[in-house]
Amino acid sequence: MSNSLTRRDVIKGGGMIAVGLVAPRWLSSIAQADVLRQAKGDKAASDTILVVCQWSGGNDGLNTVIPYANKAYYKLRPMIGVPDSKVLKLTNEMGLNPGLTGLQELYQKGKVAIIQNVGYPQPNRSHFKSMEIWQSASPESKLKYGWLGRHFDNELRSHPLNPVVALGLSTEQPLALAGQDSSIPCFASLADLRNMIGDADSERMLREIQGMDAANGTATRAVQNASKSALDAVSILQKQLATYKSQSTYGNDAFGSGFKQIAQLIATSPSTRVVYFQAGGFDTHARQVEQHQRLLQSFGNAMNTFQKEMEAIGKADKVVTLVFSEFGRRAQENASLGTDHGAAAPMFLVGNKVKGGLHGPIPDLDNLREGDIQHTQDFREVYAATLDHWMGGDSETVLGQKFSPVDVFTA
Repeated sequence: MSNSLTRRDVIKGGGMIAVGLVAPRWLSSIAQADVLRQAKGDKAASDTILVVCQWSGGNDGLNTVIPYANKAYYKLRPMIGVPDSKVLKLTNEMGLNPGLTGLQELYQKGKVAIIQNVGYPQPNRSHFKSMEIWQSASPESKLKYGWLGRHFDNELRSHPLNPVVALGLSTEQPLALAGQDSSIPCFASLADLRNMIGDADSERMLREIQGMDAANGTATRAVQNASKSALDAVSILQKQLATYKSQSTYGNDAFGSGFKQIAQLIATSPSTRVVYFQAGGFDTHARQVEQHQRLLQSFGNAMNTFQKEMEAIGKADKVVTLVFSEFGRRAQENASLGTDHGAAAPMFLVGNKVKGGLHGPIPDLDNLREGDIQHTQDFREVYAATLDHWMGGDSETVLGQKFSPVDVFTA
């Protein structure tokens, strides 16, 4: 029997069932978290927005931000090194992959901060483990949950959160968004929002369930009210999304689709402060050159279009995009015209309020560690800057210790 028929039978029969048994999992999860939002505080919520773009698979940083003036680069990569003539020059020593023309345009306008050699001590080359480290911000596995989830847990201690304060564009919740008390809804696409609530009949039944008398054995009144708040928020979001039509043209690929939906969310959901998005394909062990350039071109074009759309809707000063991958690649190419799992690589912060340019030293190709570029910047220092200087958070509490924030945001 379908969920809809089950709910209908319950309501018609006058049955009393706890909200968690009949409501969708996302709704009961948000509701249970919302019950904990008892603390009253006067801390103003930040109105800035963070977009997190995850490049899954381990991006080759050396062929993304290229030390083209260093002869060692071409010795290490005689076949897959990007020729000097094709590099998009940023300085006399560094340049971008030729696929990143869209990002280069933003860089020239001062809207791209490139943080070089980002990593962490004792790097792990496992996709799963390294991604877990980046998303939990805990290389020693001492901290539970994700770094953004812990941020929102911390926010809950001082003021209530809107149920759609953060959203994930993914079929499963990324660890980064997982919190102890906060609950962040995720969905594969905006089209799936309708499935989260169902049609008008299903939504009406859910609301009737919320109205059941707590004294008669249903969920507690606190859970009912919280669940209604979550249902209201997502229902409103669904209706708001239908009112916006982007005037921008995005590519028909993962990055284009992702950033188009993110723009739609930002344009219509004033309560949303974080959107998390991921795209794969960066595990380039063989025949890397064309595949990698194609991925970077898709990203650069989508990023450029997204930034222009933010400017068109008046949100450009409020939005920053953070871009990372779980690790870089080995400095030396392999026999399959690709690269293997490595360590440090560049991160990007894109937006009107970043200090554009290259941050940190040029990758030292003469001082590799086990064939990898050594990190000179801990990724948690980038997170600390993002939390403290952009999101209005408390990085020391979220990250479990004090990290010196990278100087990448304007005052």
